[in-house]
Amino acid sequence: MTQDVEMKEQPAPSNSVPSSSPSTLHHLKEIASLIETGAYDREARRILRAIRLTMALRRKLKASVLSSFLSFALTPGSEAFTRLSSYLPKEDENEMEVDTATSTAQPPSKHSLPELEIYCYLLVLIFLIDQKKYDEAKACSSASIARLKNLNRRTLDVLAARLYLYYSLCYELTGTLSEIRSNLLALHRIATLRHDELGQETLLNLLLRNYLHYNLYDQAEKLRSKAPRFEAHSNQQFCRYLFYLGKIRTIQLEYTDAKECLLQAARKAPVAALGFRVQCNKWAIIVRLLLGEIPERTVFMQKGMEKALRPYFELTNAVRIGDLELFRSVAEKFSTTFSSDRTHNLIVRLRHNVIRTGLRNISISYSRIALADVAKKLRLDSVADAESIVAKAIRDGAIDATLDHSNGCMLSKETGDIYSTTEPQTAFNSRIAFCLNMHNEAVRALRFPPNSHKEKESAEKRRERQQQEQELAKHIAEEDDDEF
Repeated sequence: MTQDVEMKEQPAPSNSVPSSSPSTLHHLKEIASLIETGAYDREARRILRAIRLTMALRRKLKASVLSSFLSFALTPGSEAFTRLSSYLPKEDENEMEVDTATSTAQPPSKHSLPELEIYCYLLVLIFLIDQKKYDEAKACSSASIARLKNLNRRTLDVLAARLYLYYSLCYELTGTLSEIRSNLLALHRIATLRHDELGQETLLNLLLRNYLHYNLYDQAEKLRSKAPRFEAHSNQQFCRYLFYLGKIRTIQLEYTDAKECLLQAARKAPVAALGFRVQCNKWAIIVRLLLGEIPERTVFMQKGMEKALRPYFELTNAVRIGDLELFRSVAEKFSTTFSSDRTHNLIVRLRHNVIRTGLRNISISYSRIALADVAKKLRLDSVADAESIVAKAIRDGAIDATLDHSNGCMLSKETGDIYSTTEPQTAFNSRIAFCLNMHNEAVRALRFPPNSHKEKESAEKRRERQQQEQELAKHIAEEDDDEF
């Protein structure tokens, strides 16, 4: 009896070991079949769904599972199989036995599809980046791009766009982003010649990021202005493009356009992309301050952003009050944060706005005030500086006052009724234009099944389509923010 009990207890631990690995391997095989179906039917939608399913499995990837999947998807001994296997670390023999046992239970079907080969490159590349093996990831990404250049299939566009993203990420993580700039330009030219619009979108954003990383704003604007533009295929890529365009417009002093681009990028970004939305809000706050606007308190109280936006909240408070001394102390206190966000140069520009805000408060409070008192209240170095600043503010229309040079004082005029001006009309016009633009974009984003007006689908097909739509919506909602 004791021997029978021991025989029953022995298989239990062996069954518990492969419980996680076969499920991940099984999901990868299902994704491979989905890619194969999409390649044969020429439906990029299925391949896009396969990528979303892969992102859900990203944290479960292991070297042993990837080795088994490579044996399933690629021909052992082929060039791609040998190269990709060399990037994977060697696992323990027990784990390898478990995976080989599961793979032998199902005889692997050998594929020669380029889509599956590129997908294997993508899987291994994601695994190496997550394991922080950036040198191996660089080699793998370079090999995948070299292979991709020889393939011209529209079903590869979705996979190629994701490979371009990780290719640039590998070099950025190793601090060698400038090395691939010429290669990215060549890839963008190839994508344009092949009419790969998703690839053009992705590569344009990667090139803009490359230029902005090294503060080459003029070159980035030249590339952006000459690159072909078309209807956006990816919401994430369009958000990135708006963010980079907003940064370029900010440096070029075109604050109105920059504000519109940055706010639109923050609104369109997925909820999961918290880091991206934080960056958009940081730049949008600075741009609004440069425009003379004061952001609402709710901007700084958004969920998950309170701590990241705290330095900008204190900066906004200093600008709102018009206290130059408080502005200097905040800029010094958070100088490290502003330098890491690359907004320090913009904050230097804000000094004039702080002075102008303080001057506006003075003009509202006093009908007549000496320039010496203005210099004292604004903590300026001399009366001459105060006189020049007041004169410029009057010329720009920031304050409604006159300057008495002989007596050395500023005379403020009575404040009129704002509703007698065109400012309310301008505000309503901007809001109406925003609503109309959002409506037009929503109409353009509508998607309909092909030949829906010609064929009537059966109840079974309708049920299958609805199930696929529900799964797709679930994956979109749970999609990780790895793209940002």
